[in-house]
Amino acid sequence: MVEQQYTYAVGRRKTSVAQVRLYQDAGPVIVEDKLIEDAFPFSTWQQIINEPFTVTNTQGKFRVVAKVKGGGVSGRAGAIRHGISRALAEIDNGRYRDELKKAGLLTRDSRVKERKKPGLKGARKAKQYTKR
Repeated sequence: MVEQQYTYAVGRRKTSVAQVRLYQDAGPVIVEDKLIEDAFPFSTWQQIINEPFTVTNTQGKFRVVAKVKGGGVSGRAGAIRHGISRALAEIDNGRYRDELKKAGLLTRDSRVKERKKPGLKGARKAKQYTKR
């Protein structure tokens, strides 16, 4: 069997980590051995994942194989998008890097859920204050 060349990148979002392989041949996006339509049934999640290809105008030119660990569906979709963006930025000596940078796809979204504090109902919600 012939080993194909690919570009490898790691994407992160919330608590999700995606390991992405970007092959230089046309093909589908495969996540955890499933097609993107099966792994992410809603079109919003599919649009998030395909955003790097839309920005760089490279739809259908690359094949993606991704593994994702942790988090929920939204975090997983964001992690895959980040990984695809990082992999695209390394292809052809940074050919797509400027476009991806302008769209903000190379920056890791560092927003995570704030922890619950003692004495409060959530991270910030407290009991209603009564003066009398």
